[in-house]
Amino acid sequence: MAQSLPFAVRGRRAPGAGFLLRTARRTLVESVYLLTAPVTAVAGLLLALVGVGLGTLASLVPGGSPVAAGALAPARWSADLERWRIVKVRSAAGREEVAGRRPRPKKTAAVSDPGLWLDVTHAVAVLPVVLVTTVVTGLWWFIGVAFVTFPLRSAPGTIRPGVMSVGSAQSHLYVSLGLLSPGEHVAFGIVIGLLLLCTLPLVTRACVAVQAGLGKALLWDVSALYRRIRGLEQERDTARAQTVAAVTAEATALRRLERDIHDGPQQRLVRLAMELGRAERHFDSRPEAAREALADAIIQTQEALEELRALSRGIAPPILVDRGLREAVTALAARSTVPVELDAGPLDRRLDAAVETPAYFVIAEALTNVAKHSHARRCEIGLRHGAGTLRVWVTDDGVGGAALDKGHGLRGLDDRLHAAGGRLRVTSPDGGPTTITAELACC
Repeated sequence: MAQSLPFAVRGRRAPGAGFLLRTARRTLVESVYLLTAPVTAVAGLLLALVGVGLGTLASLVPGGSPVAAGALAPARWSADLERWRIVKVRSAAGREEVAGRRPRPKKTAAVSDPGLWLDVTHAVAVLPVVLVTTVVTGLWWFIGVAFVTFPLRSAPGTIRPGVMSVGSAQSHLYVSLGLLSPGEHVAFGIVIGLLLLCTLPLVTRACVAVQAGLGKALLWDVSALYRRIRGLEQERDTARAQTVAAVTAEATALRRLERDIHDGPQQRLVRLAMELGRAERHFDSRPEAAREALADAIIQTQEALEELRALSRGIAPPILVDRGLREAVTALAARSTVPVELDAGPLDRRLDAAVETPAYFVIAEALTNVAKHSHARRCEIGLRHGAGTLRVWVTDDGVGGAALDKGHGLRGLDDRLHAAGGRLRVTSPDGGPTTITAELACC
């Protein structure tokens, strides 16, 4: 019983002692981080300025991009060192890092990398912050240790009552601190020193929070600024890709329209002109031949009109413009040579033309492919609108093998959808079935 008591007392004190040890260790690590920061900050600023200067000069020379990328490498070194220092000081405080260093682009793309310029910005902006945090930490340490060790550094008999003197030898002012004996003077110094040392963990934590917070805001890929820059880059790339896709789809559609007009109505009109010329030649001498030529001309005219109507439906289908997507899809299903099952959900309202048109052409092209290539016995058209997305699909039981290869009609549809901010998915294993799905964002 007598032996177990010390262990019980020691067990009760262990948590408090462990807390003090952890606090002391964290304070020492944070103090080292703060007091050595001016060296790394000045070195980082010099490396960044030299790297940017050399990179700027190299970029002015034709073909100097690789040289500029190599010259900017020193600007990365200080940022990498500061990331490592922040990770170490925050791990000493028991905090988990949510992200590591930012992914590095290719060397040739380093000049245009926003992360590089954030690293340079940190090298310039951190120096004033470092000077303040270092001075505060150093003075706190110096004054606290000086007060605590005051009795050890003073010889016996030299400690005088606490009096502050302000002024010169001819005119001065004495202010008493109320310390009338050397013992009170010693006690005052020790109390002030202990108070400063006890509040030192709070000071170092605040200084580390400011300095490391600036580093995390500029050097980590989770920073709001970096996310904003990346978001703007992605928006730019998306807009550029959509523009290219729109131009490509438009050029493809124009070439296809030109080919269809040349192969269809133009040939009909040429034959119509020939029949009218034949009728004119035989109008007086051979009336029967003239009537036959006029009858053929009427047939050619009707066929040319039908082909022009079909082409106009490929440009801007009247039923789609007048009555909307659901009715236009119903008309497509009715004209299909392959039996179609329509599974169209309700539409709360009329969708925008920028959404209806590409969705319509996806279904029209898919039905054309079903009729020409799939050898299907039946197919299904689906249409759903919800959660801000329009989803259409065409499924057939044919032989499969459809793909988004260059030169195929589906590739043009993919470009058209990409230009409208949508996406096209094709699932068509050999032997079927084939499912073509398009998704478009809409309000």
